[in-house]
Amino acid sequence: MTSLLKIAQTADESEISEFFQESAGKWRSQRRYYTLPEGETKEMESIVTINFLEQDCDELQKLAQMHNLPDTGSLICGAAVTWESTDVPKARKESQGSTLFGAVGNILYRDRGFAISKPVTAHYYFSNPKTLCLRTEYNGSMFEEELKLIGSKYRTRQTIISRAGEQLMIGQYLEKRVD
Repeated sequence: MTSLLKIAQTADESEISEFFQESAGKWRSQRRYYTLPEGETKEMESIVTINFLEQDCDELQKLAQMHNLPDTGSLICGAAVTWESTDVPKARKESQGSTLFGAVGNILYRDRGFAISKPVTAHYYFSNPKTLCLRTEYNGSMFEEELKLIGSKYRTRQTIISRAGEQLMIGQYLEKRVD
């Protein structure tokens, strides 16, 4: 008899693989960060490139090693993401970087966090097949994120950053496919 947990993990793994494959490509990301409670706003624009990663590829094996997973081939799929960001009002390059994601079960492994360069994990689920929800916690902070595919040309994202139960920042993104 197949356990319900195994069925749920298989469904999540199938969905995350499809989500990463549909997200692959180059995106123009326009976003605003709202600092709470003052409401200060920061506008950013990025070019984000997402590459789908197949199980057993070098990047996922390296990620599995970073997380000390017993089987370096256990991550079923993933994504390699690079970005280059500009502060819109100042017309100044703000940052550039990259990160790796790998999935197994309902856990998303990353090579780095939002605010740290150490490996982190997030629990994920799908509210529907086109909407990925993540929850990442470390150093007393919580990051709740929702990524929604809208057709094949658009994505929306929202990130809520909290500490000690208090919301500190909200990031809202509109991403348009450019390739």
